[in-house]
Amino acid sequence: MSTYILKVYRGTPGNQYWEEFELPVGENIIVALQAIALRPINRKGEKVAPIAYESGCLEEVCGSCSMLINGRPRQACTALIQKLIDESGSNTITLAPFTKFPLVRDLIVDRSSMFENLKKARAWVDLDQGIDRGPGPKMYPELQQIRYSLSTCMTCGCCLEGCPQVNPHSAFVGPAIVSQARLFNLHPVGKEAKDERNHFLMEEGGIGSCGNAQTCVKVCPKEIPLTDSIAAAGRDTTLQAFKDLFGSNGE
Repeated sequence: MSTYILKVYRGTPGNQYWEEFELPVGENIIVALQAIALRPINRKGEKVAPIAYESGCLEEVCGSCSMLINGRPRQACTALIQKLIDESGSNTITLAPFTKFPLVRDLIVDRSSMFENLKKARAWVDLDQGIDRGPGPKMYPELQQIRYSLSTCMTCGCCLEGCPQVNPHSAFVGPAIVSQARLFNLHPVGKEAKDERNHFLMEEGGIGSCGNAQTCVKVCPKEIPLTDSIAAAGRDTTLQAFKDLFGSNGE
């Protein structure tokens, strides 16, 4: 098979449509989109506007090229054309924008809500005004391994796209935010703000909104143990509730 059909769901809010392009089998989806940008001719022979999409690192680190590829949320830069054809048994590959975020145009969506929720979750380590206090506390290798895995999150949005609890009827912040709260709660300095993060996860849209569907781990490009983070957050918020009720001595 020397060519394949790339079927793209494109357009702007309220005006989306499918458009097909016939392309030679290349490396990955990003290469295909670049080829269309150089020669934006659809299968009907019409010259059209190039497809709007986002990309950055091209090595599954930045998370910007998230989209639905054959209905599955993933990164376009690591979606190999021949593998997609072999897996589906079809010479047609479909691309569509994520549905859980506001559409901007074609394959671009606005993921600002994720970054705003990261701010609310205090997903950072507070600095002490640059004061040098010497070496920080040591961490066991097991803890370092867990924290490294959690730190690979790209804020790509795949876990939110795959989560049935992320929908217009729910305020759930999503698995990635819960996991990042856990990451910084495990940090020797970041844990100083653990109570504040726990309280955020105890609010509407926090851990109580998770339905334990576990689809998040199935679609995470980095294979982050998101369900482990959700379980840990459940324990931490339960302990936080007791702490709030009885005081720090009752923890």
